[in-house]
Amino acid sequence: MRKRFCLLPALALALLCACSKGAAKTPPTRPADFTSTERQFNTPADGDTIAIFDTSLGEVRAVLYPDAAPMAVYNFVGLARSGYYDNTTIWRSEYGFAVQGGDATGTGTGGSTIWSNNPYPPEASADLKHYAGALCTAFAAGGDVTGGNSQFYFVTALPDSVSSSDRQAELTANGYTDAQIAAYAAVGGLPYLDNTDTVFGQVYQGMDVVDAMACVDTVKDDDGNDTYRPTEEAAITINSVTITTYSSAEDNGLDTVG
Repeated sequence: MRKRFCLLPALALALLCACSKGAAKTPPTRPADFTSTERQFNTPADGDTIAIFDTSLGEVRAVLYPDAAPMAVYNFVGLARSGYYDNTTIWRSEYGFAVQGGDATGTGTGGSTIWSNNPYPPEASADLKHYAGALCTAFAAGGDVTGGNSQFYFVTALPDSVSSSDRQAELTANGYTDAQIAAYAAVGGLPYLDNTDTVFGQVYQGMDVVDAMACVDTVKDDDGNDTYRPTEEAAITINSVTITTYSSAEDNGLDTVG
């Protein structure tokens, strides 16, 4: 059954999007009531594990998929419960691409795992895609690791990023279903990262906050990779990440797990 999935509450946080030093970054207008048979656009079910990101720009809630990406979720949940993500920053902000955090050093070159800091392998799933709002594992910038660590990113691709007939024809040729192509066409995404990086969650509330993160003033990093990070004045803090369970009766109740 298709369920409604709200990607963007009306006008909240629209004014938080700042201009970059080169060009204005316009908050994207996302479908307010997009429906799809794709799992990532379904309302979470009672008892589903969710993560609540309390940030300096507002709250973001994402449902997690431990059945599809068990190691990524287990690592993320373990680190969150230990307080690893508390008072860390979003160190990367790329309008129309992604915002990235999860490095306690704030540099993008660090990270940790619950397995004595050893990385874990990719867990790409055919059922989870890099749609806008996807929560994904990330590599340390410039690192030599072969899998994920504590770093994560939210996809902030623009709604028209996969809307051209040529792009959709490429997806068809690569075996994407009609529902997957329709979802990419409606909300945008980064299909070239499918089957490469691990999608382990999806924003279901607070996508406007994620988009605001992608609109702050940034400066280009000196890493040679065209990486942009928020300016000191536009710093984005993750105050905490709470792991809990979804409750429809309590409107995403906060009955803490474990």
